Amino acid sequence: MIWGKTLNNTIPEDIVNKYLKNFTRYRFLLKELVKKGIKLKYRRSYLGIIWTLLEPLLTTIVLTIVFSSLLGYNSRPGQPYAVYILTGRLLYGFFNESTKVAMRSIRANSAMIKKVYVPKYLYPLASVIYTFVIFLLSLMVLAGTEVVMGVKPTIHILECILPIIVLFLFSFGVSMILATISVFFRDLEYLWNVITMLIMYCSAIFYYTDRLKGLAAKLVRVNPLYCIISNFRSNVLFGRSILTGGDESQMFIYALVVSLILDVVGIYMFYKKQDEFILQI
Repeated sequence: MIWGKTLNNTIPEDIVNKYLKNFTRYRFLLKELVKKGIKLKYRRSYLGIIWTLLEPLLTTIVLTIVFSSLLGYNSRPGQPYAVYILTGRLLYGFFNESTKVAMRSIRANSAMIKKVYVPKYLYPLASVIYTFVIFLLSLMVLAGTEVVMGVKPTIHILECILPIIVLFLFSFGVSMILATISVFFRDLEYLWNVITMLIMYCSAIFYYTDRLKGLAAKLVRVNPLYCIISNFRSNVLFGRSILTGGDESQMFIYALVVSLILDVVGIYMFYKKQDEFILQI
């Protein structure tokens, strides 16, 4: 078997301390990798980072026109349909982009890995961080759209930092798993394109979940990304708290627990297999 030993042993404490010291030692390299990622993303673009603001806005306009015309989805009182789409589109876009970039990060930096010692986890971590920075910038589009569409924020909008943090943890855990497996199975990149499409349709980006019944409703609710998007919408669009109990609180706890489990599994897998990367890249 490729994975060898299972998760029956915990990582020794001295190993944890070693990695913490390494992280502190190479934090400046991590910063440079993040800067490099942002620069390379828009290297040949005339508009540069402006596309971070323009792309989700244009996509939202197209989706709003298409789905409001074909499926009859219209804005609800105080809840513009365009903002509903944009909130889902932004969060899914970060997850999709960060996981795909991180999945290729080890092979993309194979030349450096072969020449000098650098903690290999810095590459997928930097990929997730720089896409997260771009995602945070794109939230300005959401803020502007809400103002234009007349959405009145409530005090609960301050809670949106919580689903954003869970989104980062969820994306990082998935990214570490993908970055590890893709070194050995390169076809994973093509398979993941299909999987992310399924995740998108199960995330209620452009449809209302109250129309779903039976198995379809259950499938959507077991998707952690949908739970994160739903929590985010509750804070920034619906003006509701996610910390007062009820359905939203349950989804928040569920998404957080799944994200932390994925983080532990992803870090463990990466730690166990990283010494074999040099033989595969």
